[in-house]
Amino acid sequence: MEKDQYILGIETSCDETAVAIIKNGREIVANVVASQIESHKRFGGVVPEIASRHHVEQLTIVLEEAMSQAKLEFKDIDGIAVTEGPGLVGALLIGVNAAKALSFAHQIPLVPVHHIAGHIYANRLVTEMKFPLLSLVVSGGHTELVYMKEHGHFEVIGETRDDAAGEAYDKVARTLNMPYPGGPHIDRLAQVGEPSINLPRAWLEEGSYDFSFSGLKSAVINTVHNAEQRGETIKPEDLAASFQESVIDVLVTKTLKATEEYKVNQVLLAGGVAANKGLRNRLEEAFGESNVELVIPPLSLCTDNAAMIAAAGSIFFEKGQRAGLNLNANPGLDITIHNQ
Repeated sequence: MEKDQYILGIETSCDETAVAIIKNGREIVANVVASQIESHKRFGGVVPEIASRHHVEQLTIVLEEAMSQAKLEFKDIDGIAVTEGPGLVGALLIGVNAAKALSFAHQIPLVPVHHIAGHIYANRLVTEMKFPLLSLVVSGGHTELVYMKEHGHFEVIGETRDDAAGEAYDKVARTLNMPYPGGPHIDRLAQVGEPSINLPRAWLEEGSYDFSFSGLKSAVINTVHNAEQRGETIKPEDLAASFQESVIDVLVTKTLKATEEYKVNQVLLAGGVAANKGLRNRLEEAFGESNVELVIPPLSLCTDNAAMIAAAGSIFFEKGQRAGLNLNANPGLDITIHNQ
């Protein structure tokens, strides 16, 4: 009988301190996240220095809680997966150095993981992946369409040329005087509003799967300012609904088009904005009659967590990908680092 494989994951790329343990690549045996939202809320966004200090304070506590939940000892752990990048360099360094210390102290192999690869592999904790597949990654810092022909092989066929979708959500929320993080507030407001305000959609040149949300964000801000100058009142819920309609229209249309061109078996939704109710509903409608399987992770696996890092790490561990004790944080890491 084969021994069970246990991969410990560490994620500190932004403002969540997270440790998880995954059994045989797909079963969560521990998943602990310490959020810093309350600390950053008053600044209207993540302050890198504060984020790093919180990681230092929280990581040991979160690690001990995860090991306790899993009822395991370090001698049971086969590999330590850690987010190498992208992310805030100071925050990444805390996780990377903690992982190296554990690897050295317990002689456990070290597996570096790209943060977005982790978001994609969160879906493997829901169902097995069926290749070839396409992943729509939508988060605060990333908006990408990633094609995968097999485990661990990533081809970015479309990406944002300016603001990521999540970034645009936060900036629009700030314009409407909503607290950070703004995405969930816009989503909730959009559910009760009417998309009655004409806002642009950036389709870009023919055949492109790239995205652009900077113009849309500027259009929202200009709409608000122009209304104020004219003494008019815009319903915030209608503006939120119109903005969200524009974002979702582009995301879903381009995803459907890529699905047909690349003839994939599965479409995976990934990233923090995958928690957006409007986007989830529209994708479910779009793929309702399709032969392509749509996989949407539960809300707990959309935002940053270490279970996704361990899930991705288990694949890279099996592929023999390892890092030495010279591993460093890489805030601009390319996802194709895993392609071998």
